[in-house]
Amino acid sequence: MSDTPPPINRSLAEILEAILFASQKPVSAKEIGAILKGAAEASKDSPLPFAKAKAQEIQDAIEILENQYRDSNRSFEVRESAAGWQIVTKPEFAPWLRQLFPENRPARLSAPSMETLAIIAYKQPITRADIEAVRGVAVDGVMQTLLDRGLVRIAGRADIAGRPLLYETTTFFMEHFGLKNLDDLPNAAELRRVAVPTAQPTTPETATAPATPALEDASPADPGHRPSTEQATGVPTDTP
Repeated sequence: MSDTPPPINRSLAEILEAILFASQKPVSAKEIGAILKGAAEASKDSPLPFAKAKAQEIQDAIEILENQYRDSNRSFEVRESAAGWQIVTKPEFAPWLRQLFPENRPARLSAPSMETLAIIAYKQPITRADIEAVRGVAVDGVMQTLLDRGLVRIAGRADIAGRPLLYETTTFFMEHFGLKNLDDLPNAAELRRVAVPTAQPTTPETATAPATPALEDASPADPGHRPSTEQATGVPTDTP
């Protein structure tokens, strides 16, 4: 006989609250559906509800939690990003939480890294040469930092001479800044229309010109679970 007590009837919102509370990362609607189905299949002797919960039912239950937390003025909230939902503490409680986990203080991205990340976010997919045309310096060091942090990834190759690599932001970038999609970037529509310098085609004269020295990023690797709290062009940040 199992020592596990029989399940008590719970609402879908309560079940989702438990899932989000226990998870160390955002949970998507697809993952929640799989969890509900798996739990029901594993409890054949005591059938569990919501095994076939639809995406809209899950969304409605999440909204119930959001309203409950807001109405009771809790210190935490449900945050939705491109990766799914997660229960997180509100930004205003960051000073106290940093004292609770001093060893996990995140390393901040340097200003050159943040500038490069902003260019990629608004103009993606974009080549390294075009990024350098905007910034006016080589970006080898900062690009490697952004790739190592998982904020940027290679998106393919441009259909131009030499077929240079294209770069774009990642799902982790969206999670890092609490974005549902790229339209949530500040002034996204306006800034995407702004004309910026682009790389000029290579000529025999420019091909032999010395390259601008790379601007290295001295920021150490981030040892903590949470990403940096540094902001890029006003994008909302995660709490620690």
